[in-house]
Amino acid sequence: MARPKHSGQSWRAKLVLHYDGRDFHGWQIQPNRRTVQGELSALLGRLCGGRPPMITAAGRTDQGVHASGQVASTLMPSRFEPEELLDALNALTPPDLWVASVERVPEAFHPRYDAVSRTYAYRLGVTPETRSPFIAPWCWPLGQRPDEDRLQAASLIIPGSHDFSAFAKSGQPERGSRCDVSEVEWLDSPDAPGVRVFQITANRYLHRMVRYLVGTLVDIGLGARPVDDMARLLKGVEGPVVSPPAPAKGLFLTRVDYSKD
Repeated sequence: MARPKHSGQSWRAKLVLHYDGRDFHGWQIQPNRRTVQGELSALLGRLCGGRPPMITAAGRTDQGVHASGQVASTLMPSRFEPEELLDALNALTPPDLWVASVERVPEAFHPRYDAVSRTYAYRLGVTPETRSPFIAPWCWPLGQRPDEDRLQAASLIIPGSHDFSAFAKSGQPERGSRCDVSEVEWLDSPDAPGVRVFQITANRYLHRMVRYLVGTLVDIGLGARPVDDMARLLKGVEGPVVSPPAPAKGLFLTRVDYSKD
């Protein structure tokens, strides 16, 4: 447990979080539901005493979505030092939540609004072996390999500034539907043979956007729809219908980047 240093001041802590989303109902606090924000808030309340402090995050991940680079922020009493807070939190966290780092940042720092980009990775199992219980919980175990040329051709259309309204959950209010995608690539997973990783970096995302993109890319790769559908969907006008979203369990928030200024 962290020891008091002095009192009367507070400082803003930036936390980098890892979590296994399977048993969480997303990031945001919900009544009678286990959430990442709720779990972390309760832990901080135990450490600080009294009412749990407010916590904000770079991205409100959905139920079942994981993170290996979520960024959160909260105000902490001055009696805690960053290193002590890190140790104290990790002494209390459950097995599916881990605090990777704690850093002192300017009080005006906001993990969501100050972010310049976020990177998500989607894990797609393309061989029968990925249905193993040691792999399947953290990927979409498709069990077959989409055509690589079709997959790459459709993926190359995504980078740039586009209207992604076709790739958002219907009925969800958005701050506009245009997003700037700076990078898209397919990689082989270094830790799971037969798993392909779709990695995307953008300034912002619409609700379920990455999962709709992956679902559509997989259908294109399997020959269920033409490659040109990706370009039509990104025009933001009435046209083809997006494919069903890929399962949440394959999606990871892996990195949040901030301006160096």
